[in-house]
Amino acid sequence: MSIVKEEAKKLINKLPDKATWDDIMYEFYKKLTVALKAAEEGHVISHEEIKKRRKL
Repeated sequence: MSIVKEEAKKLINKLPDKATWDDIMYEFYKKLTVALKAAEEGHVISHEEIKKRRKL
């Protein structure tokens, strides 16, 4: 299973059983906001670096 799919499942499983689609979308929005901020601040790893790390 992909890391993204695993993270999405974790996020959803943390929500209460009565969570709505809006609740789910809000949680994904929060995650996306954090990721975009990190990217804007340069806290990213290039695609090439990831490929190198996978070979190790």
